Amino acid sequence: MERILNFSREEYVERVKKTKESMSHKGIDALIVTDPANINYLTGFDGWSFYVHQGLVVMLGEEEPVWFGRGQDANAARLTSWLSDDHIRAYTDDYVQSLVKHPMEFVADIIKEKGYDNKIIATEMDAYYYTAKCQESLQKSLPNAKFADGNLIVNWVKIIKSDAEVEFMRRAAKIAEKAMTTAVDSIAEGVRQCDAAANVYHAQISGTKEYGGDYCSIIPLMPAGVRTSTPHLSWTDEPYKNGDTVILELCGNYKRYHCPLSRTLTVGDAPQKVKDLASVVIEGLTITLESIKPGMTCEEAERVWAKSIAKSGFIKDSRIGYSTGLNYPPDWGEHTASFRPGDKTMLRPNMTFHMIPGIWLDDCGVDMSESFRITENGCETFTSIPRKLFEK
Repeated sequence: MERILNFSREEYVERVKKTKESMSHKGIDALIVTDPANINYLTGFDGWSFYVHQGLVVMLGEEEPVWFGRGQDANAARLTSWLSDDHIRAYTDDYVQSLVKHPMEFVADIIKEKGYDNKIIATEMDAYYYTAKCQESLQKSLPNAKFADGNLIVNWVKIIKSDAEVEFMRRAAKIAEKAMTTAVDSIAEGVRQCDAAANVYHAQISGTKEYGGDYCSIIPLMPAGVRTSTPHLSWTDEPYKNGDTVILELCGNYKRYHCPLSRTLTVGDAPQKVKDLASVVIEGLTITLESIKPGMTCEEAERVWAKSIAKSGFIKDSRIGYSTGLNYPPDWGEHTASFRPGDKTMLRPNMTFHMIPGIWLDDCGVDMSESFRITENGCETFTSIPRKLFEK
């Protein structure tokens, strides 16, 4: 069966090697990976099959991880991963959503076969698709093993992107620009919000003439009117009204690599309050991006933003950005570094972030953001959409 790999086999092998180095440093013999993005990162596996239990067993003594998953998804592993057939293990369908057996019993049998059943085994305990039942079943099936928390081990390995990954994010950025331009062009008084959102979806997936897009890990967030007072609402079927403020938090995705992008517009002339808020957000975002350089910490970057906003009287008590890149629903964030007080992560070249210092008040909000990578002497923003409040 022909393999369809996004990166070279050598790059995948290096990613696994770095993961095992981290495991060894933490005293872990085997790591069970269930985060879909981490499975993809280590092997290339790409399928909408994370609604059933699947994952990898990474063992210090084996070059290749062992993929495990549902039988009907095994060919997806053969098509999209670099793994050899003997490292692709599929369980029968009677394990799926069963009340009498659990896929982690199948995984335990693999671990026993490999001789790791009395060693230190780590699991991604806070991954979205790893359940309490998974942990309970695994511990019951492996009574001689010692368990550890392996959460975010792979996430921290993937925080520094290869040049090939950065190129994927640049392509995603072109799709993000198209999606944002489409959104701005689609929104007008009398247009239904859902129709504008449909246009955005078309732009995201059709991509550019050179390459198509993929589904994003977060839906288009497109609240209007008073709904802009909170960041995580989207469209309704109501028409846009004159005077509406509309927040657009959109994204481009190329082969699972994301480039998020936010802008704010008003239908008609913007109220002075929204203009003032937009001015504060844009100034703080711009000054902070201009200050960023390798060697800074995330909290030092956040202090630049905090100093800028302090003179305005507006308050923001949440983080202003986070690491982003390869991911699956429900999030495009990597759950590692964040721009906030106390985060002492040092910025290094080819780390990639989404800086989104939005401010949401009781009756309105303004959101402006940029995705960027750390360079050798500063940062490179991925998109070139004007950093302004759009008035239509």
